[in-house]
Amino acid sequence: MSNEFSNKNFRSKKIKIGAIAIAVVFFLILAKQFFNHKFASVEDLQNYMKQFGIAAPLILTVFQAFQVVVPVLPGYLGCAAGAIAFGSTTGFLCNYIGISLGSIIAYFLARKYGIDIILAMFPQKQYEKWSKRLEKSKSYARFLFIATLLPLFPDDFLCYFSGLINMDSKRFIWIIILGKPWCILAYSLAFGLIK
Repeated sequence: MSNEFSNKNFRSKKIKIGAIAIAVVFFLILAKQFFNHKFASVEDLQNYMKQFGIAAPLILTVFQAFQVVVPVLPGYLGCAAGAIAFGSTTGFLCNYIGISLGSIIAYFLARKYGIDIILAMFPQKQYEKWSKRLEKSKSYARFLFIATLLPLFPDDFLCYFSGLINMDSKRFIWIIILGKPWCILAYSLAFGLIK
């Protein structure tokens, strides 16, 4: 029994170290660009993104998926960058597709790896707090849908949690597809005005 427990702890630590390493590399790249004054203004950000040509929207989409799977940055930062760099429409599409894909990936990762991956990505206190709250919820699906509509909810955690409780995958995907766009659209319109 203790051997199984130590194996789970080791696996959880490996996941955490891998996620932190990826996040650190990403932050170092961003910091290097920032300190090179590439992002000193909105125009600088737009010009920097133009260097990537037609791959630029794909880079944003992948980034948004990544920031859900490895929840280090708040999603609205990517939404802001997308809307500023590409405008409201393209920024919205990249953000929506990326965040939705990341949410679905997080769900299936939790189904495959169970609680180990959740405890590797989130503090145990957060898991315990939300577990107790959600046990009392009469309809988790309704709660999840409302949470995806509102800003500042722990969406990333709930995507992982949904996979952990083996929520029906079709239902989860429909909730993401129908619930995610509204908050992202609001961010895209607001930040798109800066462009």
